[in-house]
Amino acid sequence: MRGYVQVYTGNGKGKTTAALGLAIRAAGAGLRVFIAQFIKMGDYSEIKALKRFSDLITVEQFGLGRFTNGKPRPEDIQAAQRGLERIKEVMSSGKYSLVILEEANVAAKYGMLAVQDLLGLIINKPDNLELVITGRYASARIIENADLVTEMCDIKHYYRKGVRARVGIEK
Repeated sequence: MRGYVQVYTGNGKGKTTAALGLAIRAAGAGLRVFIAQFIKMGDYSEIKALKRFSDLITVEQFGLGRFTNGKPRPEDIQAAQRGLERIKEVMSSGKYSLVILEEANVAAKYGMLAVQDLLGLIINKPDNLELVITGRYASARIIENADLVTEMCDIKHYYRKGVRARVGIEK
């Protein structure tokens, strides 16, 4: 099976949800999945749920859990760089059919990863590997080199009415 590069970006809700849905679909077909989280750290609801599929889905976190917007600290950059090196190992291992780089676009936007590094992953991707890159701020170069790009558009959100992130729905 030929693998493609998918990008989920935009200001709307659903980028991670789409990628995790794809991970579950792949696991349901017996495919092995690797998910690298570049911003988050901790036991989010999706992490707890994915542990039930630990024989097929591996999740590793390379974020320190405190950086969301603005200038990353040197430790945040180092954590993302460790993630990049790990992804290179994972992609070349031949063990996985699907690799998801969650929030990698955000990490690139704020200088934790270089866009060129993400492009290198795309260019050097094994033919049979599906690569998914999520997060707002996908660069034009990433979009140009992807095979599928979905932009989540924020038309209306209850957050603007003061609804906080709810466990099991947004976090």
